[in-house]
Amino acid sequence: MRLESVSLTQLNGWPGEDHAAALAAFQRSAREMLATGHGFKREAKFGASRSDWLPTLERSLNATDGKSFFEENFLAFRVHDAERPQGLFTGYYEPEADGARAFSPEYPCPIYRRPADLVGFDGAEEIASGGFKYGRKVNGQAQPYLTREEIEKGGLAGKGLEIAWLKSWEDAFFIHIQGSGRIRLGDGSAIRLAYALKTGHPYTGIGGVLIERGVLTHENNSMQSIRAWMKQNPSEARSLMWLNKSFIFFREVNVEDPNLGALGAEQVSLTPRRSLAIDRAYWMFGMPIWLDTTLPAEAGGHKFQQMVVAQDTGSAIKGAARGDVYWGWGDEAALIAGHMKSPGAFTALLPHKVAAALGLM
Repeated sequence: MRLESVSLTQLNGWPGEDHAAALAAFQRSAREMLATGHGFKREAKFGASRSDWLPTLERSLNATDGKSFFEENFLAFRVHDAERPQGLFTGYYEPEADGARAFSPEYPCPIYRRPADLVGFDGAEEIASGGFKYGRKVNGQAQPYLTREEIEKGGLAGKGLEIAWLKSWEDAFFIHIQGSGRIRLGDGSAIRLAYALKTGHPYTGIGGVLIERGVLTHENNSMQSIRAWMKQNPSEARSLMWLNKSFIFFREVNVEDPNLGALGAEQVSLTPRRSLAIDRAYWMFGMPIWLDTTLPAEAGGHKFQQMVVAQDTGSAIKGAARGDVYWGWGDEAALIAGHMKSPGAFTALLPHKVAAALGLM
């Protein structure tokens, strides 16, 4: 894998970009990076120190012209990954579902907050648990946490962890897959859910399972086709979901700006079309990225050439040229996110001092 220096101003779509919107998204990350530095707490292959980022972050907060700010403060590097000659970009969104604060026959499926016994492992504990980064300790021994099946069969019942209750396990499952969601309550109010932690079990894409079984093909595999199959095969849907042992816990959040989404892993509110989930093994939070790809045919197939900011991550996002675009909420966001599996180019924008620290100048 290598990074190729390219001209920022020659990027496809750069002249027509909404640079003000790109700057606003970057400034949200800059404020977090200056305040707490959440993105600096985990080493990334192409990361850098806070001191290398500091001058650019401080300048961003006083910037008013997004185009000149990025052109004067960043260098562009196209990512070339031998394992994935073209980048791959998918989409995610905030699912919406009807729910209630209390259990009832109409709302039997719980959404849980993080349990107190779910802890992180490192070193010897991770090895002892079988390679899990999260789990629990039983009699002082590190062990994997409960699976999705064990939890849904009552493994956490009676612990007071329920945030809300949904009508179906399918609704809960897709909120888990997206890592955030909105629950509509009967009184007209809503609960906003943000990711808290996962159990540590590996993620299994059930769309891939349905392809292996000959139910779907690579061409028609989408969130919509999976949900349609579940609706037609309710007795098999539950066991299919249990094959994905990974389970997500949430926290209830308030988002002051209704035009923004829930908090991403960087702890900033996500911006529709401007926030990207990345592989943190390669990239750090707060980094601007230029995407050159297309929307799915179901959403018109138009070019998507614009800046996004690394503000989230996900267990299914693996690789240096891999990204998951946040589309917001509602029917249009669900349509795009559910069908998006688009190849394209991934170009990282690095401040001059960061590029120098990485030996790229």
